[in-house]
Amino acid sequence: MTAGDGDGWARCDLGHRHWGVYGAAGLLAVHHDAEDGPRVLMQKRSAWSHHGGTWGLPGGARDSHEDAVATALREAFEEAALDGTGLRVQGVYLDDHGGWSFDTVIAEASELLRAIPANAESDDLRWVPAEEIATKNLHPGFAATWPVVGLALTPSLVVLDVANIVGARAEHGWWRDRAGAAAKLLAEVGARAADGRWAAPDRVPALARWFPRLTAVVEGAARGTASVPGVSVIAAPGSGDDAIVQAVRDTRPWERVLVVTADRGLRERVTRLGAETAGPRWLLAQL
Repeated sequence: MTAGDGDGWARCDLGHRHWGVYGAAGLLAVHHDAEDGPRVLMQKRSAWSHHGGTWGLPGGARDSHEDAVATALREAFEEAALDGTGLRVQGVYLDDHGGWSFDTVIAEASELLRAIPANAESDDLRWVPAEEIATKNLHPGFAATWPVVGLALTPSLVVLDVANIVGARAEHGWWRDRAGAAAKLLAEVGARAADGRWAAPDRVPALARWFPRLTAVVEGAARGTASVPGVSVIAAPGSGDDAIVQAVRDTRPWERVLVVTADRGLRERVTRLGAETAGPRWLLAQL
């Protein structure tokens, strides 16, 4: 398990030759702007490289000790001098060829981060409007996955109606310790959020790993529940429903919002604001 032990050629079950003994990964960095729409950081591959002269993503072979996210961030730094501190990973798309796979790590960039050719593998790096990507001479692998990956550029926010979810869970005695029941729920959600192994709702493009922003709204006796890693908490000063509606109103215009609740009236209110909804069973089944 040493650095660079993934370098080398491999063949997939279809008989195609690919770079990366343990597979490969690339970084799709996307910056959203309310006026100009999404822009994706694209790399023009050096003429001498495999499929040289085409446009794709910074990326490369995965080492045996790395996961897809670590590989993509490392390669983006090596090839584009891209600092990962301005990125938030929002999902991983798996392109499985059988015996070899490529992971596209989708990450939201806080701004149009500085990126320059940092080694001989890149001729150029540009933030390209998403609508123009299909017009470029694309790397064949990226060209094949872009129609699907392009649908996953939108970041997601999941808002949890904690009181409703805890009630639906109906664990014995939860009503006597609402704060404890809320804290237990958030700890479990935080643990699941760390590895991204969510079964995303049907409206979200299929991703092998999904990292939505998670906000939990607590009210009443559970108002003192603290945030946990991966889950921010909003303590409703009054009605929890009103706080959830405000959280939906406060989202960024390009963000997909999913509210988890079984409350029919609340579902109607947030749907009118453009949010999607899922019942507590969707969440609890994964915990």
